[in-house]
Amino acid sequence: MILRIDTEGAVVEVDDGDATRRIPFSDPEAFALVSKAWLRIGWDVKYVYRFTWLGRPIIQLPEDIVRLQELVFRTKPDVIVETGVAHGGSLVLFASVCEALGHGRVVGVDIEIRPPNRAAIEAHPLSHRITLVEGSSIDQRTFARVRENVEGAKRILVLLDSSHAKEHVREELRLYSTLVSLGSYIVVADGIMRDLAGAPRTNEDWRWNNPLSAADDFLAETDRFVREESAPLFDEGTAGTDVTYSPGGWLRRVR
Repeated sequence: MILRIDTEGAVVEVDDGDATRRIPFSDPEAFALVSKAWLRIGWDVKYVYRFTWLGRPIIQLPEDIVRLQELVFRTKPDVIVETGVAHGGSLVLFASVCEALGHGRVVGVDIEIRPPNRAAIEAHPLSHRITLVEGSSIDQRTFARVRENVEGAKRILVLLDSSHAKEHVREELRLYSTLVSLGSYIVVADGIMRDLAGAPRTNEDWRWNNPLSAADDFLAETDRFVREESAPLFDEGTAGTDVTYSPGGWLRRVR
């Protein structure tokens, strides 16, 4: 498919080899097509590696950052568990929303928390809301430590953003879904990998070896969770779709 953007005519031209369609900018389909192309271009130029949250690199799409803070505000969890720490930007994001709400804390899990990152997180003004757990997120001993850290919490929200291999994420889903409170969510990050296979810094097996495939498998084996769109708290637009690195990754516990 060939996509052409006509800024003077305010249309997107789509050539699929058989015919050419001209879609007005005002049509949600035009927004979806251009957004998909923009996401791919953003991957190629490492766009998400340009942002911090309160001083810590976050490596998240800005649109996803906004949606995640909305989710924390909506669910007001006692504890947020995130697998995958990296530089700690997402932990600080969650901690900052908890601080603003005057409620909640964050548990970050990673197989390796590098000393400079640990030092920076522990020295951060919001460190009093952050607990770090080092170890493989799917190791039973690590999970036991996480479970100890959330003991007594009534509302728990989980974000999975560690290893993105399908089997790893599927096992994370099976383990950490047991922590999620009724009505809350487990968010599976980076399902966009399915659409990026063949791009720079990717592998061909990303077409199936990705978090979205793991979420599909998990939903097929349980009726306790359903897939849900991010459902913005405010929406007077007509786009109808999110620009996200985590398509299909919002799973809400319903039973």
